[in-house]
Amino acid sequence: MTIFERLGRLAYRRRWLVVAAWAVLLLVALPLAPRASAALHAGGFNLPDLESSRARAVLHAELGLPESAIVLVYSSTTTRAGEPTYDTVTAAARRAIGGAPYVAEILSYQLAPSQVSADGRTAYDIVLLNIGPDDSPAALPAIEDRIASLPPAPVMIELAGGPAFYGDIQTVSEDDLRRSEFVSLPLAGLALLLVFGSVVAAGVPLAVGGAAVLVSLAAIFVVASFTEMSIFVLNLATLLGLGLGVDYSLLMTSRFREELRRRLPSDEPEMAIAAAVQAAVATAGRAVFFSGLTVLLGLLGLVLFEFTILRSVGIAGAIVVGVAVLAALTLLPAILSILGPRLDRLAVRRVNAGPSPDEPWARLARRVMRRPLLVFLPTLGLLLVLGTPFLHVRLNAPDATILPPTVPSRVAFDRLDAAFGAGRFAPLSLAIRTTGAATSPANVAALYDYSRRLAADPRITSVSGYVDLDPRIRLAQYQLLYNSRSGPPDRFVGATLAATTKGDLTTFTLTTAYGPNADQGRALVTALRSGTGPLAPPPGTTVLIAGGAADVSDVVDRVAADFPRTALFILVTTYLVLLVLLRSAILPAKALVMNSLSILASFGALVWIFQDGNLSRILGFQPLGYVETTLPVILFCVLFGLSMDYEVFLLTRMKEAWDRTHDNTEAVAWGLERSGRIVTSAALIVVVVAGSFAFADVVLIKAVGLGVAIAVAIDATIVRALLVPATMRLLGVWNWWMPERLRRWLAERVPGSEAEVSG
Repeated sequence: MTIFERLGRLAYRRRWLVVAAWAVLLLVALPLAPRASAALHAGGFNLPDLESSRARAVLHAELGLPESAIVLVYSSTTTRAGEPTYDTVTAAARRAIGGAPYVAEILSYQLAPSQVSADGRTAYDIVLLNIGPDDSPAALPAIEDRIASLPPAPVMIELAGGPAFYGDIQTVSEDDLRRSEFVSLPLAGLALLLVFGSVVAAGVPLAVGGAAVLVSLAAIFVVASFTEMSIFVLNLATLLGLGLGVDYSLLMTSRFREELRRRLPSDEPEMAIAAAVQAAVATAGRAVFFSGLTVLLGLLGLVLFEFTILRSVGIAGAIVVGVAVLAALTLLPAILSILGPRLDRLAVRRVNAGPSPDEPWARLARRVMRRPLLVFLPTLGLLLVLGTPFLHVRLNAPDATILPPTVPSRVAFDRLDAAFGAGRFAPLSLAIRTTGAATSPANVAALYDYSRRLAADPRITSVSGYVDLDPRIRLAQYQLLYNSRSGPPDRFVGATLAATTKGDLTTFTLTTAYGPNADQGRALVTALRSGTGPLAPPPGTTVLIAGGAADVSDVVDRVAADFPRTALFILVTTYLVLLVLLRSAILPAKALVMNSLSILASFGALVWIFQDGNLSRILGFQPLGYVETTLPVILFCVLFGLSMDYEVFLLTRMKEAWDRTHDNTEAVAWGLERSGRIVTSAALIVVVVAGSFAFADVVLIKAVGLGVAIAVAIDATIVRALLVPATMRLLGVWNWWMPERLRRWLAERVPGSEAEVSG
């Protein structure tokens, strides 16, 4: 007796104990799950070894420059900066905010004319914070409360910048989750009702999936209390938990109904129920276990990344998959044991629980296999065409434009962009290390020349540093100012020197005309870092660059550098799992190719929609002009597991027939006959759940939901219905080829692995 047969027998015999244990677990999870969002963090794109992070760390540690800041945006239609009414309101705002927690200093527009727009209607203060970027949203509540307490005035006050953006991401993500649940749960219930034909049978998978989500969110809250996790796991956990929980329950419930209906005419009801539960767990349960393992491996690939946003999605995904599989293998068999034939109560239509030789899927498979090449070539061509937009993908890090235009931080961002241009709020910070004191005459001369060479580049609009105080001051005067025995005679000069220079370290701030995601800005960063050409630093100096396009370049380059390692891990481990499961050296490789094709088509759709802007009006978002750099990585890992889910369901049924008949054509037709309807139904549930995120306000969440929905829809229709049977027919008996020595080795090392597996 295999371990899965024992598990099925145990679930039947201890059914009330299993249900009671899950009831206790749900009672514990109930108060914890709603707190998951509060334990999660926005951001997650910082790594200490990135050049931009090292530059910020040096400037913060040695010069005391803040690591994060909030922009206080003032605007009015009736008064202008410099007028008493305008300045009185802004002065009151500065006084109120000055004593708020985490506020280190406020740089007023009244001391910096460049912080006032040309028409005087818009101005901004920079609120420097003594807290790191990822933790900076903690400063928002006190600042917002103090602004709200100010009396009504003709000057509007808004918040922009990283902390405000991260804070709104958290709020909007929670709203997106509630909206998706409101949409997806009724639609998933309706789909299950159509599949099973009865209210009770439809409600069981939904209940098990809901339990998996609730326990997963509680577990995520506990883990997030000990390690930093990204807010983006909130929606993905619900998508995966509900989708997989319902999928696995659908598979198990369908097999149980089939087994029960086959046994009931001759067996005693209790014996029939016990045998049906045991058979369902032994066959469908084993398929669920291996399917969950493939999804788990895909998500664990994300843990190999160092970025918190990716690593935390991998950790949360692994939790969700583990809980979904556990619920399907324990809670669901116990519920089925209790319900028995009552599973079909409250029927709304008659559904044949068992497959039929006249199944549309079986007829389709035979039709495809009669002309496999005529199906294979155009289908392959279609998938490749769907993926072609990915050839011109532009990868970038997210900014405020991923939020809807009505969100407060996005409104403030757009106002600043219109008044000052995108480059003003994405400056580059240069941490310059000299040989000897930065204020020595030789270093002042070298950096004076370096600053002028930088300013001459057409991509740079201004350079600010200790040798850029006033265009009327010449090199010799700077050398005298900084080498006077009594120090700089001018208070402004002394304050600027103290803020920008200490020992052998000084900083330049470069302002460009480009936002952080512009290609021109990233090209400038590349030129600055190359160490050659007109932008090369003086001999004997080293330069680290942070801010704006430098931050984006570092994130994109690191993700691209780490992805091959993750992809290799997923491909190799998935191949090995399928090798053990299917006892074939060819089928796992073919499965990897099939998965890659559906994922490629999904990636092409993402570029076509979110980068190129097609369907943006229908889907309600502003085209980004790029694809967020972590999105293809997350989707690759998630989709590889999900697509392999259906491949496992399908191929295990085909292997069952092959082991019995050794007829490849019959095995393919029989496998589709037995699993085609269930795979399609399971895919429909995931498409419904994932597609509900198309209503999300955060563009990244919208893109993840649509990406999963598109890939699963393509995978369950074009790939599984056409490409798989065509390739199976073309390969013939080679599908099942396995080196005999390896077959014997696996039989010795994996006891019971030759047992039949089915979905």
